[in-house]
Amino acid sequence: MTFGVIGNTTKETLADAVTVLLGIAARSGVSVLLHEDLRKVLPSAAERFLPTGELVEASDILIAFGGDGTILSAARMVGCSKRPILGVNLGKLGFMAEASLSDLEAIVGEIVRGEHVVEERMLLAGTTAPDAKPFFAMNDVVIDNSRSSRLIDIAVYVDDDYLVSYSGDGVILATPTGSTAYSLAAGGPIVAPTTGVILVQPISPHSLSARTVVVPDSSIIRISVEQHQYDVRVTSDGQQEAALTSPLSIEVRKANHGVKLIKRKDRSYYDVLRTKLFWGSDIRTNKGKQ
Repeated sequence: MTFGVIGNTTKETLADAVTVLLGIAARSGVSVLLHEDLRKVLPSAAERFLPTGELVEASDILIAFGGDGTILSAARMVGCSKRPILGVNLGKLGFMAEASLSDLEAIVGEIVRGEHVVEERMLLAGTTAPDAKPFFAMNDVVIDNSRSSRLIDIAVYVDDDYLVSYSGDGVILATPTGSTAYSLAAGGPIVAPTTGVILVQPISPHSLSARTVVVPDSSIIRISVEQHQYDVRVTSDGQQEAALTSPLSIEVRKANHGVKLIKRKDRSYYDVLRTKLFWGSDIRTNKGKQ
């Protein structure tokens, strides 16, 4: 078995975390390959450093050290290869990262023994023109007013049926995985990650009646902006963006491939929600504590 390793090189603890993994892998009889970006934080490592394509091709599992943003980057790296991803949280919230450094050895042992779970998550595929190359998102596609503070008028169609028009800062099209990301901050619901739906979430709409709409993941969603004085920004997973001019039409649908995440058998999504959102905890007891 071979692990490919990527990481967020801005994290101060990354070098130590990868070193811990190398020791665990050696004891477990697992080979390790490192992404070429890790050379800057582990210059003396004896392992092979490979560019993205070669790393994914040579690995059975990709291990991503960082936060949810690192896992989103890993999802783009694996593309259609179906390589499973294990997220190791070096950040703060981390809804998708399954492991922490403290339980890394245990979960590596579970993987080696085949005692882990592989959960497939939906991707969104979007296009800005009929012949344009599609872009993909694991969390969300956001269409907004870019750097302007002016309202943007957006019309939403589902399977060519007119749904609604929003005047506001924009709209979020989110997967169930992305329901705990930007969509949640905008007032959207939390959706279990294997649910087959897409969320249409307005951003600061100039209307008291505007609400989240949840549609089947078989839907084709079209966003139309007929006129806007400034550029319209289209962003996938908060990491890739393009500035477009109106009039424009953007289609978003469920992608033909998904992303495989490694999960532990003894930890459910609801365990993660309770832990990350402090459900059942009295936050007043920690008031003023650092």
